[in-house]
Amino acid sequence: MNDILIIIAAVLLLIGGFFVFIGSVGLIKLPDFYTRLHAPTKATTLGIGSVLLASMLLTTLRDGGFSVHELVISLFLFITAPVSAHMMAKAALHKHIRTQDNTRRRELMTRIARQQDPGSAD
Repeated sequence: MNDILIIIAAVLLLIGGFFVFIGSVGLIKLPDFYTRLHAPTKATTLGIGSVLLASMLLTTLRDGGFSVHELVISLFLFITAPVSAHMMAKAALHKHIRTQDNTRRRELMTRIARQQDPGSAD
């Protein structure tokens, strides 16, 4: 039974490493701020969650009891990553950071540019 759990943890570590790598490459290779924002918030969050799940499994296997430290870290990560990405994207829209020319839904940029203050309606 221990060998199966170790194999599962190894697979989770490999999956986590793969997603963290893909998120890092996306952060470097994607063309503008808005597309770069998706790489760490989507792929890297999944990768770190997988690594923390493997750590929780191995800690439980080693100590014999359930480990909640990794679970709390994972919950904190899954709650804060989307919120911080949303706040960065909203700040970038208000700072008029340009998007790629072939980006869909570019009318949001012009709508934000027309607003005088955050409380005004169109």
